[in-house]
Parts: sequence; structure tokens; C-alpha cells
Amino acid sequence: MSQFLAALIASGTILTIVLATDLGQRRITTMRMLRSVIAVAVVIAIFVRSFPTQGNDLPLQLVGIGTGLIFGLIAGALLPAYRHRSGELYTVGGAGYALVWIVLSLGRVLFAYGAEHWFTEDLVRFSIDYKISGADTYANTFVFMSLAMVLARTASLMTKMRRLKSGGAAVGEEQLSETNAR
Repeated sequence: MSQFLAALIASGTILTIVLATDLGQRRITTMRMLRSVIAVAVVIAIFVRSFPTQGNDLPLQLVGIGTGLIFGLIAGALLPAYRHRSGELYTVGGAGYALVWIVLSLGRVLFAYGAEHWFTEDLVRFSIDYKISGADTYANTFVFMSLAMVLARTASLMTKMRRLKSGGAAVGEEQLSETNAR
């Protein structure tokens, strides 16, 4: 399977599950949070064939994890949470939230396509110059980025859930008031 096709399938699967479970007004449940983590775990099982650690492989994969954590926290910040009159907890995922996920997913797919069609020689030269062992390192970097992003978003949701259960104010309440007034 080509790197582009693998990236397309992996990114598309994760993006679809995350957006399907988070866009709009959604109740916060354990299964909702686990669904995305399970999807990424399945993607890892399918697409991570090895764990390269030669040269600069590990630092590159750590950059992917760091990038995923940052964007996962940004996505989590764009997912306000509140307690409904019924006592149930909800989030409201909007366009900004979706945009963060779409941009990162599209970036992974475009990189994979470009690696095969636009900048193959440059990527080989970069890999040699910076001691990156090959395609598996890049694939892992993007899969680990996805996992880190999902885990950071999930941690953000869990934090909001705990805060709301303990009687704290709604997270992003101003935005929710504007949304509900429309």
C-alpha cells in the first residue's frame, strides 16, 4: 500500500470519527471519549509496522507527538462544555473545532501525496542529510501525531467533565450563551 493511500485511510478514519462524535451539541460520555482513542489504536495496529530509532528517527517522531499534543489542546479549547438543566454534560463543537482537525488531517494527506509525487527526491535528500531511516519513520510520526491529538482532546474533555461535575462554571459559557440565544 502506498504511503499516500495509508495516510488517506488513517487520516480519513480518524477525522470522520472525531467530527461525527464532536460536531454540534453532544453529550459527554465515556464511550464518546473512548471511540476516538480506539480508532487511533486500530490505525496504529494496522499502519505502524516498526518503530525506527536510528539516527534522528526518534526526535522526528517526538516532534509529531508534540505537534499532536499542541493541536489537540487547541481543539479541546475550541470545544466548550456545559451542564444542561437535566444535569447531563454537553459540548458544542463548531466550525473552529472542525477546522483544526481538517487542517491537520489534510496536511498529513498532502505531505504523503507530495512525498510520492512532488518532492520525492528532496525528501530522500532530507532523510539522508538528517539521518531519517525512511518512510516508516514519517508514517509513524503522523500516526503518533494523530494519537497525541486525540489523547490531548480527550484529556481536555475529561478535565471539563470533572470541573462541571464538581459544580464548576461551564467552560466557554459566554460562547454557549451566544449560541443558545440564536
